[in-house]
Amino acid sequence: MVAKFLNLSPEKQERIINAAMKQFAQKGYEQASTNEIVKEAEISKGILFHYFKNKKEMFLYLFDRAVEMMMEEFLAKLDAEERDLFVKWRQAVMLKLDLITRHPDLFDFLRVAYVEDAVDIKDDLKQRNHDLMSTGFNVMFSHIDTTKFKEGTDVERTLNIIFWTLEGFGTRQQDRIKASPFTEADMNELVSELDRYMEVLKQAFYK
Repeated sequence: MVAKFLNLSPEKQERIINAAMKQFAQKGYEQASTNEIVKEAEISKGILFHYFKNKKEMFLYLFDRAVEMMMEEFLAKLDAEERDLFVKWRQAVMLKLDLITRHPDLFDFLRVAYVEDAVDIKDDLKQRNHDLMSTGFNVMFSHIDTTKFKEGTDVERTLNIIFWTLEGFGTRQQDRIKASPFTEADMNELVSELDRYMEVLKQAFYK
């Protein structure tokens, strides 16, 4: 049935994908309303289930599609040869912002999917989540030049501190992007603020 969905125009596919991701991201799997999805996507419920036989199939398709977007438009575009953690993270933020502008609820959806424990889909998500986290971690943190850190630095804990700080910054900015129209000036301000946070972290942990 999903094959029928793939025959739709890209514009209509994105409209349905964004509506469904938004609903699942806000409500979780069990509480998500297909009525709200079709209302947001401006299609009928019958049409929705013409493309997906049930909510489970739709959720798992969205997860696989989200991962595909992550791989093709985010992880695959990171410079694999870059060894400076902060340069690489800045690249990641810019790619992530571009993806959010087109699919504003993608990362929230993936976060919800990571902790989703609904019996109907829990087992299906377990291996998918493991593979995604392993791939993402390897792309971001493998080959990082740890000699840049100060002598005696606990690298693993330091990476966690940097990750939590910059992810928190990214989540806050993501909410801001979704809350109101985001201009080029807003984007420039966001990037400048990111650079200031990274400079503080560099001073704290780099030689």
